[in-house]
Order: sequence, then structure tokens, then C-alpha cells
Amino acid sequence: MSSDFRAFPADPATAARLGSLGLDYRVLSPDDREALAAWSEAEHRGFHHPRPTPETLEREGALLQDRRVQGVYDPELGDAIPVATVASWPTGLSVPGGRSVDGWAVAAVTVAPTHRRRGIARAMMQAELANAVTAGAAVAMLTATEATLYGRYGYAPAARAASLEIDRRRVEWAGAAAPGRVRFVTDAAGFRRTAGQIVRRQVARTPGEIDRWPALVDRVLGLEDPAGETARATRVARYDDERGQAQGFVSYRITRDGMGAGVLEFDFLAAASDEAEAALWRFLLEQDFVSTVRARLRSVDEPLRWLLADQRAITTTVGDHLWLRILDPVAALEARRYEGPGSLVLELDDPLGYAAGRYALEVSARGVAEVQRLDGDAADASTRATTAPTRRSKPAHGLRLGVDALAAMYLGDARASLLARAGRVEETGPGSLAVADRLFATSRAPRLSIWF
Repeated sequence: MSSDFRAFPADPATAARLGSLGLDYRVLSPDDREALAAWSEAEHRGFHHPRPTPETLEREGALLQDRRVQGVYDPELGDAIPVATVASWPTGLSVPGGRSVDGWAVAAVTVAPTHRRRGIARAMMQAELANAVTAGAAVAMLTATEATLYGRYGYAPAARAASLEIDRRRVEWAGAAAPGRVRFVTDAAGFRRTAGQIVRRQVARTPGEIDRWPALVDRVLGLEDPAGETARATRVARYDDERGQAQGFVSYRITRDGMGAGVLEFDFLAAASDEAEAALWRFLLEQDFVSTVRARLRSVDEPLRWLLADQRAITTTVGDHLWLRILDPVAALEARRYEGPGSLVLELDDPLGYAAGRYALEVSARGVAEVQRLDGDAADASTRATTAPTRRSKPAHGLRLGVDALAAMYLGDARASLLARAGRVEETGPGSLAVADRLFATSRAPRLSIWF
């Protein structure tokens, strides 16, 4: 991917479209700290967060050095604070098979309530797709606060997240005892490097995770603002295997209302092995003077219910989390691994034109894919994509689907047969849905364990 993504000029089509509305669309310089601080003020306002402190603005200014920061300004209001914001950057997305695909992350999308219904968000989102293509990304991705906004740009939910609430009084551990040990992290700064290594290993083993930035690890360890209330309320525990090697850690806090039992909450547990994950879960669930354990951004295929004697101790809420947009079907489909051999012709519809076309997906016995963009009519496509040649040619398995449906299938979250029942996928040859279900299946459910 291109390394000078911050130097791309503002998308001319977006600048012209917003200019016709009397608005100024611009890319902020990473050296303009004053403009970045004003941009952060607008972003906090857009997400209904408290006004940032000078210390927060300084930290965010450092983070934004590695991102492409864009704002929309209303000249009638002056150049101080933008009326809309968006930030983006190139990053890897983990895919099935322990591999990664080049992606374009989009974040901080806000429009001031004084400037709604003018097409500002649409213009910015279309510009981000153009930026992603310019950068050479195969996919674009985001986490959404509003579920109805991004489908119109070809995005679809591709990895869901579960929130768990566990009645601590009903917990009886039914899993195996871990051979290692859990202990508190008393020197967070000294643990920082090891924590980063564990996070990278978790990202590699889980489809749907994106590359982390250093400031994120600092935040979960309480190093971002050590004297702040949140950091002081945070506890960090690590799991070391029987050889004494750190394999996982969790950042959590316990709140109490008066003299009653507390509520333990966490949204960041990083584990490089299943053993570490189970051991940390047991540590959290066996805390004394705690009535409830709440976990956010967990997998929809969480193994916890098989580690407890009473599965009804767990209440689960599932929602969409990672949204994905396929831009380069060839690069995206070749990046991941598949469950055994097979072939499909994918006829993709993309109203914005980036991924539209017919593609032949050929998967070897090792699960490695080769993808060819096909030209000519459907009969030619079927003949060229046929596997296991025989004396008489037979039609290839194939699907007709939108680019959003492919995004939903890509990491293994949605089966082609399920999408077909919803009218989102159509098979063009008998048995095609079964082939697609098998090829795109994953042994580990996709999951994104952070917001970005």
C-alpha cells in the first residue's frame, strides 16, 4: 500500500460537491497542532463526549500524526472548528488462515447537528472509498454507531460482537484447571512491550481484528493518564503458562454502589492461546464480593458457556460491530484461506462500481485461492471456471450477489445459504450455496475486540 497516504490531495469530486454547498473540505496538516486540536473538539462534540482537556488534546494530537485527518468547514462560522470530521489510515485486517489483507480504516465520522441533511456524510464516505483505492487497499472497514448509514456505500456487518453479563453467584467452574498462573501486573510500564506482543498474537489468530496502534495498549494498561480516575480504577492481570511465559492479560475495573457487592467490567482481554483465555475468565469470575461480571466486545462463539456448569448464568446480547467494504475482490479473496478445494463464479453487483464484475474463485486442496476476473458472456465464464474436467463440460457453481453480501460472507460471519434465504444471494448453478458455505466457513468466528 502507498506510504504517503496523508499527502493525497483532497478528493476533487468531494471538494466540488461540498463547495457547491458553500462548504470547505480540506485535509489537515499533521504539523498544524492548533487545527488538529479544533478538529478533536468537533469530534468529541459529535460523539457527545465531554469537552477534551488540554492533556487529552495533546494525546490525540500525537495519535493523529499517523492518520489522514479531514474536516468540513463553514466559512460563515470561521475556520476554527469544523462542522464535520473524518479520519482514516491504512492498516492490516486479519483474515481466515492466520493471514492479513491490506485495509483502509475509517473513523471519527461526525456531522454537526446544525449541518445535517446536506449530503456532507455521503460526500465524506465516498471520498474515503476513493482514498482507499488510491492507497491500494483491498477492503475498507469501520465500526458504526449508526447501523443504517453505511450500507448505502457497500459496507456490511462482517464481524459481530457479544456483550455478556454473568451472575457471579451462579458460577461453578466446569473447565480444566490451567497449568500456569494468574498474577497482577504491578509495573504496567514494564509490561507494555510484552502486552503488545500478546496483542499482536491475538490479532493474528482471530479473523476480523485490525492492527493495533501503540496508544491503544497504553490506554488499556492505564498508562495514557496514570493519575486519571479511569486509570486508577483499572487493574491488570496476566496469565503466565507453566514455563513462565506471558500468554494473556486482562484490564478490568470493579465498581460498587454503597456497601453492596461490586460489578466487575472489562472490554479488553487479550489471549494468545485458548488456555490463557480460559484461565483469565476463571480469575475474573471467581472474584470475591462481586455479584456481576460484564464483558463487552466478546466473540459470538464465546467458549465460556462450556466452561461453566450452569450456562444460564450468562446473559448474552449480540450486535453488529465491524463493517466491511470489498474494493478489490481479487486481492481480498486471494488473501484468506478456505476450507478445502472448490470453485465458484461470483457475479458481483456494486452500484458504486469499484468491485462490479464476474470473478472465478478457484481453491486448491490446501485452501489457497486463485481469483481471475472474467470477461465475455456467462457461458464463457462458466466453462473457464469449471474444475475437475470431464468429457462433457458442466456449468460451474456460481453466485449472484451484491458487494455487501460478499463482505458479510468474507470473514465467515454470514453463510451464503442464510443470505440466500434473505434474498441477498442467488445461486446460478445447483449446489452452489453448499459449495460457498463450505469454502467460506471458518473454525473461529470473526471478531473485532476494539472500537476504532
